[in-house]
Amino acid sequence: MNILYIHGLNGSLSPEKRLVLEAYGHVFAPSIDYENASHSISDIINVYQDKTVNIVMGSSMGGFAGYYVSNHFQCPALLFNPALAKRPVVQHITDIEYKTSPIKQFVLGSEDTVVFAKDTLQFLASTIPFHPNYYIHLRNHLAHRIPLAVFKAEVEVFFDTLDRVNNN
Repeated sequence: MNILYIHGLNGSLSPEKRLVLEAYGHVFAPSIDYENASHSISDIINVYQDKTVNIVMGSSMGGFAGYYVSNHFQCPALLFNPALAKRPVVQHITDIEYKTSPIKQFVLGSEDTVVFAKDTLQFLASTIPFHPNYYIHLRNHLAHRIPLAVFKAEVEVFFDTLDRVNNN
């Protein structure tokens, strides 16, 4: 299984979180300079077009990009505090044939002061006509940064959900 992890603004995938993901498959984790790459969604799609992408994960700006990248590749996504409603840098949303992917799990922090859960929920409500399968986890006391323990727990829940859905 190939997992595409898309980091947030000025971020990267930590070695500890990479180890968590490697228990589930091969991890691609490109370095993205969002401030100088306003077409990061199409750039990511172009780079991975010839690879099999089974899962997309992302955090913050990476969650924003991951939302659309998972639609393109028609694969499940796990998105932590995705910057769907508002972003600090300009990003162009690529015209993608698909408006949703099979499953999206969102992890939203109630104490996030960078990406507000309320804004993300309003964005998600606007996509209901597309009938996506959303799993939304509102985590009290979670801010913008995702601690390793929360990351591990949410990754485990995500893969358990995929197993359950695929076995039905």
